[in-house]
Amino acid sequence: MSLLTVESMTRYFGGLCAVSDFNLIVEPGELIGIIGPNGAGKTTVFNLLTGVYPVSTGRIEFNGQDLSGLPPHRITTLGIARTFQNIRLFKSLSVLDNIRAAHYARLHYNPLAASLHCGRRFRDEQAILKESIALLARFGLRSYAGEPAQSLPYGLQRKLEIARALATKPRLLLLDEPAAGMNPNEMTNLMEFILQIRRDFDLTILLIEHQMMLVMNICERLKVLDFGVTIAEGPPNTVRNHPEVLEAYLGDGDGL
Repeated sequence: MSLLTVESMTRYFGGLCAVSDFNLIVEPGELIGIIGPNGAGKTTVFNLLTGVYPVSTGRIEFNGQDLSGLPPHRITTLGIARTFQNIRLFKSLSVLDNIRAAHYARLHYNPLAASLHCGRRFRDEQAILKESIALLARFGLRSYAGEPAQSLPYGLQRKLEIARALATKPRLLLLDEPAAGMNPNEMTNLMEFILQIRRDFDLTILLIEHQMMLVMNICERLKVLDFGVTIAEGPPNTVRNHPEVLEAYLGDGDGL
């Protein structure tokens, strides 16, 4: 069974069609890139998949369950996590607390248990702390655990945001321009990092990115949007030479 099935997904904002008749089938373990020029509708697709916006028409099914009308926190608990183009950490919280916060969607104790400080609450909190510290150590962030998230260098903030997403234990990870603001050396490290977390965490990944070096080297197939419409899809080597892609996204094709 496919992990994600999107059928005829369309979203209107007033009279503007931001995404039109978007279709996608994602199998477990795939790494798929969604590319296109600014304003093409890429982030809107992510917002529809994660419940930030409801679809105007169409259907989204994840792991056999219809996501229609579900709020973002419920979609997170089902196994979809994301990062953002502009990093959205809890900047005044510590690095550790950013990771701890991501676990709370899966807590099993209720408000009464929390107020009474019962054993279930204590056990769950201890488990969260242990898992959060282990995740920070795995990402090389353990030494920053007590620091405010906003004090980290940009590259480490990006890594922390991905670690926070993984703390929700997703099956599908949506990465929105993870290479934004990175130099070529940082981008090379990011490519290795993305491939590593896919393997280590048994992830399926959808990736939005403008950096062609990244998408062409790690994505198994691409979907190209322009003004909300899919203009090409397929393996990177096929898409890179598609005339509509060259015209709409890259002009004369420089960069591919």
